[in-house]
Amino acid sequence: MRTVPVKLAARGYKIQISAGLLDGLGQLARVALGENARQAAVVSNDTVDSMYAGRALKSLARADFKVHRFSIGDGERFKSLRTAESLFAFLIENRIERSDAIVALGGGVVGDLAGFAAATYLRGIRIIQVPTTLLAQIDSSVGGKTAVNHPLGKNLIGAFHQPSLVVIDPDLLRSLPARQLQSGLYEAIKYGVIRDRRLFNRIASNIDKLRKLGSDELEHLISRCCAIKAQVVQNDEREDGLRRILNFGHTVGHAMEAATRYRRFLHGEAVGYGMRAASRISERMGLLTAGDLERIEATIASVGDLPDAHTLALDDILSAMNRDKKVEAGKAAFVVPVEIGRVVIRSDVPPQVVRAALKDALA
Repeated sequence: MRTVPVKLAARGYKIQISAGLLDGLGQLARVALGENARQAAVVSNDTVDSMYAGRALKSLARADFKVHRFSIGDGERFKSLRTAESLFAFLIENRIERSDAIVALGGGVVGDLAGFAAATYLRGIRIIQVPTTLLAQIDSSVGGKTAVNHPLGKNLIGAFHQPSLVVIDPDLLRSLPARQLQSGLYEAIKYGVIRDRRLFNRIASNIDKLRKLGSDELEHLISRCCAIKAQVVQNDEREDGLRRILNFGHTVGHAMEAATRYRRFLHGEAVGYGMRAASRISERMGLLTAGDLERIEATIASVGDLPDAHTLALDDILSAMNRDKKVEAGKAAFVVPVEIGRVVIRSDVPPQVVRAALKDALA
């Protein structure tokens, strides 16, 4: 079992990574939560619930947890205040107490929604993240960002609330649709561009193995991405500085999701377009060489075809960008690469450069 620690003093926790680890969830949860935790509310979505909730519940029951089961709809549009309200009612009806915990069994939507509920119910209870998509395993389950969406913008309503434990079982990815796997691989490319050129090169050289879920390559990818995020979060838990680099591709990506009402793109796909746009902005501003731009573009393309986006109205995306939580003093901030492995944050990008780069990226 690979272990990646997230060192945040009293809020620190471990990311545990191993094939078949779902069946050990109960024992790991008992160690992380202590003997006072009596109940566990397992939050999942309809698809994941039918495949994996039974195993999770049995494992938790073997560790003497009284287990409750709550399922939400499948898709980004269910990461909403309405769904959160239903979850709050479920927690209240089942008398979940402050010493108890929520277990988020699912992808990024489930993890974000369940984390938001954990951060706010009874002013905060503990949560264990059990991510079932590649994107959630390498990114959203780690770092304590929780949120729900609003029709006017993504993740505008949320809180920082670190999990007590992250349990990652790569075997769960074997049931993942190809499109969901690709979505996670786009997000993995982000980590290489922002922080680790060697990781970027390894992803570019092993895309076929990753698409076929080669176990050694997959576990290395997951553990390395988690280690990078842990390092960043340890240095900047609440996104006051360094952590902002994790938003590479997200300024445009979140805007595309909001402009299409969270129904057209998976998160990683929108980030794929966002990384293309940010890289083109950087090249147009003379910060990124044409060679590195070409390598970033080629590696994104090697993952698979992004959903068609050329019919999207640029003004709709630009308007959504201006409502993003990363806007400061009325200006959108862009994380732009200056070379593969290093990025900077710029809020002085001329509007005409943003429009031109976005138009090119969506073509």
